[in-house]
Amino acid sequence: MKLSHASRWLLGLLIIVGLAGRIVTGLLVYTRLAYLGILVMGGAALWTVLSMRGVRLHRDTRTLRASMGDVFEEYYEIKKDAWPGSAWLEVLNQSDLPRAAGSRLFTRIGAHQLRYYSARTVLTRRGAFTLGPTILTSGDPFGLFTLRKKVTARDTLIILPMIFPIPAFPPPPGLLPGGKTIHQRSYDVTPHAAEVREYVPGDPMKRIHWPSTAHRGQFMVKEFEQDPQADIWLFLDAYGPVHHFMPEPQAPYQEDNLWVRRPKISLPRDTFEYGVSAAASLANFFLTGKRAVGLACAAGKSTVLSCERGERQIIKIMETLAFLQPEGVIPLLGLVNLQAKLLPLGSGVILITPSVRPDLLLAVEDLQHRNLRPVVILIKAETFGGRSGSDKMAASLFAMNVPVCQIGLGDDLSMKLTLPTGYFQRSSVSKSVLGIGV
Repeated sequence: MKLSHASRWLLGLLIIVGLAGRIVTGLLVYTRLAYLGILVMGGAALWTVLSMRGVRLHRDTRTLRASMGDVFEEYYEIKKDAWPGSAWLEVLNQSDLPRAAGSRLFTRIGAHQLRYYSARTVLTRRGAFTLGPTILTSGDPFGLFTLRKKVTARDTLIILPMIFPIPAFPPPPGLLPGGKTIHQRSYDVTPHAAEVREYVPGDPMKRIHWPSTAHRGQFMVKEFEQDPQADIWLFLDAYGPVHHFMPEPQAPYQEDNLWVRRPKISLPRDTFEYGVSAAASLANFFLTGKRAVGLACAAGKSTVLSCERGERQIIKIMETLAFLQPEGVIPLLGLVNLQAKLLPLGSGVILITPSVRPDLLLAVEDLQHRNLRPVVILIKAETFGGRSGSDKMAASLFAMNVPVCQIGLGDDLSMKLTLPTGYFQRSSVSKSVLGIGV
């Protein structure tokens, strides 16, 4: 609510005229005018102070984890515990959440009265956002004075990347087909139990073999062999110079529409956001399929999540992707050189990048020399206003017998990631058959 500066100037002028008139003319009417102005201003100031007494705000939400595209709902509760009431009260949500809802203006809040409402916000950006601070503003009925009260932020909302459902994704060519166990001990629980041994301190309780324990009279644990289906590694390129973005169009935001229908949210027009969403979708697809997935990225500092499987790994990867930014100084080739030598033989590697630099071909060649033939998710930077050449790069990758999936601005990731273009191509197949440039 805006202050009425004209009213304050008018009252100030009234007091000055009254005092000056009393001094010059000595008439009582001027004294009364000065007293009236002083009384009104003093009463308004006192009312302003009292109006903020006992005002409490409580913000609550059901969850502090959500995904891009979700509608986040938050609940506000305002209570006035002291007399008198407030003629008006403004609630201003200063959260750094984009397009954060929750700001309101209330009138005639009585003493010991409770007001509550809910606010909905469409989540359009990933990352961590504080739910607050909240500024409470109140004053006198004339708007002469205002008093503010700041309620500090108490919670932080984590927005995870947008996940697109993938009906099917061909396994990277580096994966083993399965069938026979690999006679190598594994620290993880796999479907392939090898033998039992005596329990040693530090062994997890879930690996205890109870029939053998009862038979021998001491704790026995199961030993497992490595799963024949090799690990899957996602390499996300966060090298700053290769990423590009386009300004977002400004669209009118109407919170009331969220109660009627859920709007359709598209990815930001940023190559890195498309890459993060592709990585999140692929990780979710493989992990829900009981596969072991790892993540490597050099965004500012090197981030590596070792290969694991299960719901816990999904949460770890999604939360890691939520905070990554394209601020890396190490190109994809450097990341591959650092991590590829640590990968087990036969691991599947998926490279996600918008780069059309020659070092992408060197990174692929390095993986192939290590018997880790990759799949490349190539984001078409020219559709985001960046450097052209993705079709030429795809042709070079095809010539190296590397499966390529090209993603452009506005493409449906569910459809594009289902079957990479030219997955079953061979070097002898013509480009027209492979659909290069489509």
